[in-house]
Amino acid sequence: MSITLIDLHPSPADLQQLVQEGLRRSPRQLPAWLLYNDEGSRLFAEICRQPEYTLTNREITLLELHADAIAAATGPGLVVEFGIGNARKVDPLLTALGSNIFAALDISYSALEEALSGLAARHPNTAMVGICCDHSSMKELPAHPALEGHRRIGFFPGSSLGNFTPEEALAFLRNARQLLAGGPLLLGLDQPRAPALMEAAYDDAAGVSAAFARNLLQRLNRDLQGDADPKQFRYRARWQAQQQRIEMALVSTQDQIVHLAGEAWFFRNGDAWITEYSVKYSPKAAAELATQAGWRIERRWEDPHQQMALHLLLPAD
Repeated sequence: MSITLIDLHPSPADLQQLVQEGLRRSPRQLPAWLLYNDEGSRLFAEICRQPEYTLTNREITLLELHADAIAAATGPGLVVEFGIGNARKVDPLLTALGSNIFAALDISYSALEEALSGLAARHPNTAMVGICCDHSSMKELPAHPALEGHRRIGFFPGSSLGNFTPEEALAFLRNARQLLAGGPLLLGLDQPRAPALMEAAYDDAAGVSAAFARNLLQRLNRDLQGDADPKQFRYRARWQAQQQRIEMALVSTQDQIVHLAGEAWFFRNGDAWITEYSVKYSPKAAAELATQAGWRIERRWEDPHQQMALHLLLPAD
């Protein structure tokens, strides 16, 4: 097995600046990738196993059913996955493509190590390259001999694009078009459905989603010498119909001052700290976004429940 790991993780100084900028916003919000430290990645994997959160299993089933057709539509090449997770989703795609090279981009170094080790055991003839980075803004892959000379196929499942604002999603798709150098992008997006079902998916009865959000405070306390008390924030997930998204937030339960990133931040009782959004894309909205970013949707595979779809995007020109 061949596994190469490249560490481009943002420095602590960059992290402090990001947190300061995010806490000056109204409402306060930090980049969603900050949720995914080692413990955050573990908790998110647990969220995906909750009965209310059906997206993961339906997307895996969709990929398993259509892997051969997807591989035929994309053609061969270096698969570049934006956010590795536990690598369950890319597994059938690599099998169908018979790929001899795979690159994974993820913010968690430990998640990369664990996922690529398991994946390499199942694909011993595929060279694995893990790049620890903030893939939301990457425009180029790092220079490395293993990554050179291959046609590129982007893979961004899990409706993770929904964590971005519309402006951020547009920028990501434009950056991905540059990074993939003319290659296609396989994009997973979930669709609007009954608000009660969506809110339950992001606020499960077992409380794992709430623990995932509160872990952000614990991570920032440790990394930036903070004193945010997770017990003084309640978790909230609510559907915002106008924006077609779920808003997830930690809401202050009292007037309080939080020291973090070298500054003191005042929260009033009821002030929201947005942890992430999850935008839902109808087929029309997905097509409009792709067009704005310079892509066109060539093919679309939808699950029988009409909950999510995989879109094959090709450069528009």
